[in-house]
Amino acid sequence: MRMIRVRYAPSPTGYFHIGAARTTLFILLFARQHNGKFILRIEDTDKERSKKEYEDEIIATMHWLGLDFDEFYRQTDWLDIYETNLKKLLDEKKAYYCYCTKEELEAHK
Repeated sequence: MRMIRVRYAPSPTGYFHIGAARTTLFILLFARQHNGKFILRIEDTDKERSKKEYEDEIIATMHWLGLDFDEFYRQTDWLDIYETNLKKLLDEKKAYYCYCTKEELEAHK
């Protein structure tokens, strides 16, 4: 049987709140109940809104609440892997660049 690995992946675009604490607690308890790993992965790809102060506050509050994680990553830690795979998809004609403006994409919604 494979080890259970669960993650909580907040975006550092605001402060940790009671709903985040509740969700994190449930995920952590599930991992512990099954002798699994609890991973915190910060979703920091929104460069415009993500802030280091929010990331630091999320981690500090989780520790203060006793919601300790076994592994820690930032989504941007994986950019090299994503770029390698994107290049492969583009080379194989399985993906293409979108040159639409934000306004054009918004109109399509």
